[in-house]
Amino acid sequence: MKYFILVCAMLLLNVKINNKTYGAVNQNQNKIKKINLLTEKEFNTLFPLRNKFYTYTAFMKAVSEMADIKIKITKRAVSVYQFVRTVKSTGKSTLVRQDEDWDEAWAKKKPDSTYVIDYGNFCSEKSMPINKRELAAFFAHIAHETRHGENEKYNDGLMFVHEINTNLTYVAPNDIYPAVNSKKYYGRGPMQLSYNGNYGYASDCIFGDKNVLLKNPDLIETDAVIAFKTAIYFWMTPQAYKPSAHDVMIGKWQPNKTDVLAHRTPGFGMTINIVNGMVECGKGDKMYNMNDRIGFYNYFLKKLGVSDPACTCSCGDMKPF
Repeated sequence: MKYFILVCAMLLLNVKINNKTYGAVNQNQNKIKKINLLTEKEFNTLFPLRNKFYTYTAFMKAVSEMADIKIKITKRAVSVYQFVRTVKSTGKSTLVRQDEDWDEAWAKKKPDSTYVIDYGNFCSEKSMPINKRELAAFFAHIAHETRHGENEKYNDGLMFVHEINTNLTYVAPNDIYPAVNSKKYYGRGPMQLSYNGNYGYASDCIFGDKNVLLKNPDLIETDAVIAFKTAIYFWMTPQAYKPSAHDVMIGKWQPNKTDVLAHRTPGFGMTINIVNGMVECGKGDKMYNMNDRIGFYNYFLKKLGVSDPACTCSCGDMKPF
């Protein structure tokens, strides 16, 4: 088994952002983990028909580089955001997003809500069985999103670099992440990232600059490391009222009263609701795409040598977000 080792660098004691000091950096918080996911042989066995674009080296480099990033997201009022991005190996923190209404009196009336996304926790936060179940779930989704082969063979993941129809622009009005003229934001990469809003959000988190992917969306289909980074970003980042798929698979997310009424329960089925709930969830247990994801999940669980006997794998009874 090969080991993927990331080494911590010296940390800064204080961080300044726009001339404001953000306090002492906690050394433990900035520690970068040693990540041991799978060998190249195992990766190649799981995706035997993959496009040569998707390599083990690119995947592990994406995991490594994303593990060095931590994002503190603060939400003010209903939808006013501030993002502080920290590079853990240097301790440097940067304010990458602060919405226009951040300092408005009406926005300050209610307490802020804050959460931190540590991308170093990808498939490595819990015990080995839980981490492997999370990896199986992640692989199930990227395999389904990019498959092109025979039904129920489950050997045809990571074949498409972008969606088949590239004529659609996938542009939607967005004040924070406006589309760039002539650019298209159709599905690209392992998770088929779509729409200018998602491209800009991902770019803020991955690069600390929304314009990297807004101006250059083709990077996701020409640079495999960036492609895998967008998939990891999507997996780890909660948005709006959705939890992250990561938090669901490690058991951190628990349904609130609204979720209970919507029949949303912990398990792989909830990750389907997060990824593509509007299309696949709440439509009963005979939905093909949902069952294909479940099939991939069970296939990868077996290949990785773990099981999920108590899994709520279906989202057929769940209300989409």
